[in-house]
Amino acid sequence: MSNYQIPDDFYYTKDHEWAQVDENIVTIGITEFAQEQLGEIVYLDLPEEGAKYSQGESFGVVESVKAASDLFAPVSGTVIEVNASLMEDPSGLNDDPMNNGWLIRIEMESEKELANLIRAPEYRKLISEKK
Repeated sequence: MSNYQIPDDFYYTKDHEWAQVDENIVTIGITEFAQEQLGEIVYLDLPEEGAKYSQGESFGVVESVKAASDLFAPVSGTVIEVNASLMEDPSGLNDDPMNNGWLIRIEMESEKELANLIRAPEYRKLISEKK
């Protein structure tokens, strides 16, 4: 799968998380590229609602048959929602990491932090160099 979904209105991290911003609410997940690199995801460790994270801090772990990988917060803030269906069955992340496979929603503390993230064209370039 090389035609990854990389929506232009999302933000991305160099660690392959995506962030969809709706005012001060940020929905976070992993990119299709990350999912493909990991392989079949079998376990997910996500935080509880109310947990606070700083930008770049690990908020959880995703494990596949090949590897375990930390998940990093693209922005600082408080977790307001966790995708409970993925906690019960992480295989949903294999099928649709960009939509139904969202992981957590954070109430962002500072919009200024978005400047530290990369946009779609830069992310496309980043993953094309890794092939």
